[in-house]
Formats: sequence, structure tokens, C-alpha cells
Amino acid sequence: MVPGLALAGGDASSAAATVQQLRDRIRGMQDGVPRIPVATHPALADLVQLRTGGSYEVDCASLALALLAPPSQEGAWTAVVGADDFGVEAAAEMGVDLTRTVLVPDPGELWLEVTSALVDVVTLVVLRPPGAVSARSASRVAARLRKRAAALVSWGPWPGSEAALSLRGSTWSGATHGHGRLLSRRVVVDVRRGSAPPRSTELWLPGRGEPIGRVDEPHAHRDEALA
Repeated sequence: MVPGLALAGGDASSAAATVQQLRDRIRGMQDGVPRIPVATHPALADLVQLRTGGSYEVDCASLALALLAPPSQEGAWTAVVGADDFGVEAAAEMGVDLTRTVLVPDPGELWLEVTSALVDVVTLVVLRPPGAVSARSASRVAARLRKRAAALVSWGPWPGSEAALSLRGSTWSGATHGHGRLLSRRVVVDVRRGSAPPRSTELWLPGRGEPIGRVDEPHAHRDEALA
């Protein structure tokens, strides 16, 4: 048995989970480069831990910002590429330090070159690809990420991503009878890793008084909003 791996049970889901653990460990040893943890919000940390050299994918702006904010708050430089509708106010409310964030709204056909160049100087790049990404392009960026100790979050499908985060079941609260201000949104976040069964958690995204939090954690302001 490989140390640190859970024993596989008799069902297919347990076997798939064990295989994915092996793949993660092999990926972590590639090129002999250490995989340094990148700050990840505690509400998501038990589902996904960003690490340098890794690529991850999300399906919406909210999740992209949820992953962008923590390293930004800790003083790391970050970048957003290809999101011409990037909401600066929304990013600030989520905790992104805009003074340490490089924005390239429309890189055009040079999106791959721009992304590779930014990987050299920032810790985390959020990229919204203009279309389908080839395995060759993804491999080129992956090599750069490992060499420069950076991480990539793709706002859209990305070949070979370590984890894919998706949002579903969005429910807003705060407005009553069609009036008032929307204060918080309750969502379900699914995290998929390869062929392993997805893992899920319920989040407030955003919550009242803080940008993100677990539904199972009590919060006075949220209780007021839902009353």
C-alpha cells in the first residue's frame, strides 16, 4: 500500500478516488518542483487546495473571484486575462486587492502569450479562454506554471485541470414580496477531480457582511436576512 492513500473499497467510486489520489501525487512530483500551497478560502479548502504548478477550472465569475481573492488578500500579485466584462466593484467586494491585480481585458489572438508572460510575474492568473483550448496549449502553460511556481484558474474548460468547480442551485435572499435588496445567495458548489465522484458543499456566495461562507456555519446577519 502506498503511504498516505486511503484503502480502496469494493465499489467503483472508492477505486476511482484512490486512482485520483495516485494521479495527484504523481503530478505533485513532476519535474522535482515543490508544489507550494496557494491561499485558498477556508470555505473551499476542504474541497480544493490550490497549489503552484496547478491548473483549475471554474464555470462562473463568482467562483473565479472566490479563488482569486485569498492570495490577493495575502499580498500576492494576481492577474485576470480575457474577461472584458470583469466586474471591478464585484471583485473588490469579494476581497480582491485591485492594487495588486493586473487586468488584460482583451488580449486577442495573443492570449496564450500574454498568459505565459504573466505567469512569470504573478502567483495566480485567472484566464477566460476565447474558445476551446488545445492540449498542446495547455501543456505549454502547465510547464510554465511549474517552472515559475504559479497557478492558473481557467474560467472555462481546461485540458488536464486538477479540479473543476461548478455552481448550481442558486437561491437569493433578502428581498421580500418583490421588494428590498438582495443580501445573500445560497449555492451548491461541486468539485470534480478526474473520474472520482464529485464532492459538494453549500456556500453563501456572497453572504451578508462577508463575501463567502459555509452554510453550516451560524451567522447572525444571515439569520436576520432569512428571517
